[in-house]
Amino acid sequence: MASSEGFLTEEQRQKLKIASQNVESWGLSSSPKSPTYLLSEYSIKAPPAGGGGGKAASAGIAVKHVRRSHSGKCVRVKKDGAGGKGTWGKLLDTDGESHLDRNDPNYDSGEEPYQLVGTSVSDPLDDYKKSVASIIEEYFSNGDVELAASDLREQGSSGYLPYFIKRLVSMAMDRHDKEKEMASVLLSALYADVISPDQIQDGFFMLLESADDLAVDILDAVDILALFLARAVVDDIIPPAFLNRAKKGLPESSKGVQAIQIADKSYLSAPHHAELVERKWGGSTHITVEEVKKKIADLLREYVESGDTIEACRCIRELGVSFFHHEVVKRALVLAMEIRTAEPLILKLLKEAAEEGLISSSQMVKGFSRLADSLDDLALDIPSAKTLFQSLVPKAVSEGWLDASFAKPSSEDGVVPDDAKVRRFKEECVTIIHEYFLSDDIPELIQSLMDLGVPEYNPIFLKKLITLAMDRKNREKEMASVLLSSLHSEIFSSDDIANGFLLLLESAEDTALDILDASNELALFLARAVIDDVLVPHNLEEMSCKLPPDSSGSETLRMARALLSARHAGERILRCWGGGTGWAVEDAKDKILKLLEEYESGGVVGEACQCIRDLGMPFFNHEVVKKALVMAMEKKNDRILDLLQECFTEGLITINQMTKGFTRIKDGLDDLALDIPNAEEKFNFYLEHAQKKGWLLPSFGSSAPDASLTQAAAS
Repeated sequence: MASSEGFLTEEQRQKLKIASQNVESWGLSSSPKSPTYLLSEYSIKAPPAGGGGGKAASAGIAVKHVRRSHSGKCVRVKKDGAGGKGTWGKLLDTDGESHLDRNDPNYDSGEEPYQLVGTSVSDPLDDYKKSVASIIEEYFSNGDVELAASDLREQGSSGYLPYFIKRLVSMAMDRHDKEKEMASVLLSALYADVISPDQIQDGFFMLLESADDLAVDILDAVDILALFLARAVVDDIIPPAFLNRAKKGLPESSKGVQAIQIADKSYLSAPHHAELVERKWGGSTHITVEEVKKKIADLLREYVESGDTIEACRCIRELGVSFFHHEVVKRALVLAMEIRTAEPLILKLLKEAAEEGLISSSQMVKGFSRLADSLDDLALDIPSAKTLFQSLVPKAVSEGWLDASFAKPSSEDGVVPDDAKVRRFKEECVTIIHEYFLSDDIPELIQSLMDLGVPEYNPIFLKKLITLAMDRKNREKEMASVLLSSLHSEIFSSDDIANGFLLLLESAEDTALDILDASNELALFLARAVIDDVLVPHNLEEMSCKLPPDSSGSETLRMARALLSARHAGERILRCWGGGTGWAVEDAKDKILKLLEEYESGGVVGEACQCIRDLGMPFFNHEVVKKALVMAMEKKNDRILDLLQECFTEGLITINQMTKGFTRIKDGLDDLALDIPNAEEKFNFYLEHAQKKGWLLPSFGSSAPDASLTQAAAS
C-alpha cells in the first residue's frame, strides 16, 4: 500500500498536482509568487515515505526554512535561520546589538547576561585600627590601665599589636602632656605581659617611618617622638641598641633619623637624663606638674594644721616623684615665710625628710636655689622675703640638712645679687611686663623702659619677659614675640637680644624646674626670633660655642635649629602661637594678596609700602615677596618688581626675607608650572634681576637654600 507520494489525502494530492504544473510552466521564478512561496502558503508537511521517495523528500526540505512572523505574515528566512524582517535571527547571532525586553510575555530572566557585582570586602587591619582607637580614647578618659589591657586582650589579633603602639603614640602626640604621660605608662604596663618586646620595637619603628607624615600635622612631632623614644629606653621597654638599628633602616634625611638623634644626644646623653625624661610630662604617676604642685601645697597646709610629721613624710613618699622633691622644699620655705608661726614646723619637716633620705641633698639644694632665684618676685608679695630667706639658710646649714656650699655667695646675670640697682630694675620689669600683658600697649612699654634709663640691662629685661611668658598661655607668648620684634627695631640692639637669649640658655636647667616644657618653649622662642629677623642663624652658632655641649641650653639650641630646618618652618613657627599680630596666617595672606592686587591695578608704590608696613609683620614679608613674584608671572606685569625694589630700598623687606621669598618660589616651581608654563623661565629672569639690584646674594641658586639663608642673614 506504500505510495511514492506518502500518506496524502486526496485533496492534498490535487493541490500538489497543481503546484507541480505551475513549476513546469513558470520555471525558476524568483518572484514573490514563486513555487516555494506557494508551497509555504499551504504549509505542506510531507514526511519521507518508508522508501525515501524523492519528491516527498524535496517537499520536506522546502518546508524546513519556512517561518511565520508575529504579525501572521509568512516571510522568507535566511540560511541557518539568520532571518529577515520580522524574524529572530540566528541562534548565536552576535553581529547586531542584543536587547531583551522585560515587558515581553516570553521574557526569560535566564537569558540576561551575567554581571559580576563588586562588594566591599572588610579589611581586618582597618577594623582593628578603628577598634583600638576607641580603646585608646576610653583610656585617655578614665586612665584605667587594667581595663585597657583587658580590652586589648579581648580584641585578639596579636599580630597587629605594633599598629596599636603606633596608634597610641600618634594620638598622644597631638594631645596634652597628661595624655603623653598616660601613653608611656600604658606601654610600660603592657610590656611583656600583653605586648612582646619585639612588637614594641616594631611599633616604634613604624612610628619612625611615619615621622615625616606626622610632622605635617604636628609642629614639634620630631621632638615629641624623640621624647617618647627616650622615655621607652628609660622605662626599659626598648633597648638603647634599638636606636642604632632603627637608624640604619631609615633614609638619612628622614624625620625619623632626626628623632633618633635628638633622643640619643639631647635626652639620653644628658646628666641625670632619667629624671629629666621622666619629669617632662609630669612624672611616672601620669599626672601633670600642676597637679603635683597642688598635691604638694595641700599636704603642706594640712601638715601645718596637724603638725604630724610622720603623716606628712608618708604623703610626700606616696607622691612617687622623688625627682620633683625640690618643689616640696621651695613651697615649704615659702609657706614658712607666709605663716611666721609655721616656721618651726616647716624646718622640723625638712630636717626629718633629709635625715630619712626622703629628700636627697641635691633636691634640697635645688629647692633653696630656686627660692633664691625667685626672691625678687616673691618680695612683691612678701616684702621681707629676702631677710627671712637669709635667716633660714644658716639654720638649715647648721642643723646639717643643707649643704654648706650653698651659703657661698653666687652671681646671677653677671651681677652680684645684692646690687640694689639690679634688684630695683627687675622689680620694675615685672610690673612693666604684667601691665603689657594686660594692655597690649607696646609704645607704653617702650616708653617705660626708656624712662628707666638703664639700656645696659636690656638683656635682663628680655630674660624676664621670656621667662614670664613661658609660664603663661599662648596669648602672652605671642605678645612677647611681637614685643621683641618692636624692641629690636626701636631700642634693643642685636647684641642685647643675643645676650638676653644667652642668659636664658645658661639658666635653662633651672628654668625647667619651674616650667615643665621650658626647653621646648625656649626653642620655639629662639626659632621665632630667627623667623622675625630679631636673631640671625649666626647668633645661634655663637651661642652654641659659649655653652657646655651637654647642657640643657645646648639641647635647646639643637631643638631650635631642628625647628628652623623643617619644611615650611616659617609658617609653622608663626602659627604655633596664633600668628605675628594675633591674626591667623590665612588672614595675613589674604591681606597681602589684596594690597598687591590693588597696587597691580594702578596703585601708588608709596601707598603699597605703607600697607605692608601697617601689617606689622616684618617677619612674614617673605610672603609678600612670594605672592608678588607669582602675580607678576600670572599677569605678565613686571611692574610689581618696582614695589619690591622700593621695599628693599626703604629697608622694609630685608635681604633675609627676600631670600626666603625667592626660596619658596624655587621650591614650588613644579606646581607653578602646571598653571604657568613658563614659570621657570620667568623665575630665572626675576632671580637675575634681583641679584643685579642687590636684593639677593650672588650665591643664591648655586647652593642649598639653607646655606643661602645663613649667608644672607650673617651679612
